[in-house]
Amino acid sequence: MRAFRVAYDGTPYYGFQRQPDVPTVEDAIFDALRALEVFADDHRPAGYAAAGRTDAGVSALAQTVAVEAPDWLTPRALNSQLPETVRAWAHADAPEDFHATHHADSRTYTYHLHAPPDTVDDERFDAALTALSGPHDFHNLTPDDEHTERAPTLEAVRESGNENRDVDRESEGESDYLLVTVRAGGFCRELVRRLVSLAHAIGTGDASLEKIDRVLAPAPLPGHEGVPPAPPEPLVLADVAYPDLAFERDAEAAASAREIFDRRRTEQRTAARISRQLRDGVG
Repeated sequence: MRAFRVAYDGTPYYGFQRQPDVPTVEDAIFDALRALEVFADDHRPAGYAAAGRTDAGVSALAQTVAVEAPDWLTPRALNSQLPETVRAWAHADAPEDFHATHHADSRTYTYHLHAPPDTVDDERFDAALTALSGPHDFHNLTPDDEHTERAPTLEAVRESGNENRDVDRESEGESDYLLVTVRAGGFCRELVRRLVSLAHAIGTGDASLEKIDRVLAPAPLPGHEGVPPAPPEPLVLADVAYPDLAFERDAEAAASAREIFDRRRTEQRTAARISRQLRDGVG
């Protein structure tokens, strides 16, 4: 068994898990393994499992997939058949019974929340994160009908103004972004995005801190009181912890991934400059 760390830009994909007739990250990984003749059937490779199922538009730094692999299957070998938006960059040899889903000790997500200081009260936002941390039944923050008890830890830091000006040089002072980190052993569907959405509503004053008590109560929320998920694109699966695995970074594969994602970053910064010109021109 071999486990691979995989980074991907999720914006072109309809999520991680395979679906009929739409592109997914898992399709790209299976196509690569099939092209490398690691497996030949139409279902799934032997021993295959993944750490999590990210939603459409969600990206990852440390998605982890495991498969029965020949010795020559390194991250760089896997990358030779993967699209540029999906990059393997480290690997670890694992025990025969290793399962990438069940053996994960914790998962960490980060959310890049656009939250200008003049619109969000950081103290209220932090108070919401504190209230939502710890063991709770989150049945009102997920479409799942069972296994909704989780114990996440939530925290946020306001990113430095220098990082923000790197994207848009008209910005000065404090950053317009809060980097929200959410960690737990596992997550219900859409839970991270709904946690961020609820905390944001409290931070802006659109909801009171007392709403958390209502959300965490046993009674279901009526539709008009429901908490919608925050947009998926700012969400990243940042880490998956396996205490018994030692991942080895593939320097060549990591360098290639860095080059590709840096090029995509430049393209996105260019697009942001064009949008700014259009905005200013019609204003």
